Amino acid sequence: MTFNGLGMNLGNLSRLSHAVSRSLSPENFDGAKGRAGMATEGTGKHCARELGQGWKISPSIRITAGETRTIADLDGPGAIQQIWMTIGGNWRFSILRIYWDGQEQPSVEVPVGDFFCCGWGTDDNALHRGANFRPISSLPVCVNPGSAFNCYWEMPFRRHCRITIENLQPPDTANPGRGDITLYYQINYTLTDVPEDAAYFHAQWRRSNPLPYKSVHTLIDGVKGQGHYVGTYMAWGVHNNGWWGEGEIKFYLDGDKEFPTICGTGTEDYFCGSYNFDVGKENGGYREFCTPYAGLCQVLRPDGLYQSQQRFGLYRWHIMDPIRFEQDLRVTIQALGWCKRGYLPLQDDIASTVFWYQTLPTAPFPALPDRIGLEVI
Repeated sequence: MTFNGLGMNLGNLSRLSHAVSRSLSPENFDGAKGRAGMATEGTGKHCARELGQGWKISPSIRITAGETRTIADLDGPGAIQQIWMTIGGNWRFSILRIYWDGQEQPSVEVPVGDFFCCGWGTDDNALHRGANFRPISSLPVCVNPGSAFNCYWEMPFRRHCRITIENLQPPDTANPGRGDITLYYQINYTLTDVPEDAAYFHAQWRRSNPLPYKSVHTLIDGVKGQGHYVGTYMAWGVHNNGWWGEGEIKFYLDGDKEFPTICGTGTEDYFCGSYNFDVGKENGGYREFCTPYAGLCQVLRPDGLYQSQQRFGLYRWHIMDPIRFEQDLRVTIQALGWCKRGYLPLQDDIASTVFWYQTLPTAPFPALPDRIGLEVI
């Protein structure tokens, strides 16, 4: 049987394939064969002025305030196999969208930082100080020094793929260039046959800030079609003292009403930890960890002055245990802590990004909030 070059792993790495390797970057905007590195204009032109064509003239792009830039416009069939990027500015104000097979509705709509498990990133100055950078070493998402975003989600498409980045910073006529961002990126993809049973990659972001008292945070709702849920990232900011992670995550599958088919036993349990992620005050309290499938990748601790709240970044990948649905899917999580009388419903700042595969069409997503609703405060 001919190998189509998809589903790569160590077990099939030796197999030959007629799949075609291509790559998009500012040095080859359309991925055409034999046309990379030909730029004569670009962000590196001044640095290469004594070297000329072929010497890193176009390593990056500038996206002006208020602009949406298309960084991939591909005809299929094929699959995205890896994305690398590093981006300046406020990661919550840069929105990644992916459109499959000519749909007007995006199947991915997520702030760039949250898509790469860095929901607490703020601005360039913070990045340079290392305040919000944390390395992440997991199978589908890696974040490397300093602020290098990588993902390895396989994203097959049959007819077309379009990827855009929107810069939500408003134009400033008094200060031209203020709010512009610099983006370096490389999108590695293959052109090949896509199997009939391959579904389309999706990702969606939602936020509750604050979560209303005795309410649940909805991670995803309104999904229609057949598919499987493959991952969760959460940027969780606590507004109370004490432990915050007693809440249960619930998966409502295929017509479930009041009660779900799958119910977790606690927030830290879902993210594959236990006992509050707490190793004791003498050992530093919360202990960050990164594994291939789950992690408490970030703990932002109060500094005794202006950084007054604890904030957490957590991920859980359902790679070995995808949650499959035939018709519809809804996922919620409780925010639950402790008080003297028992459980305490919390009113925290919860931002979630969920990842799943499904058949098309993609149901419309809830509208993203405005910049104030997105902002890390």
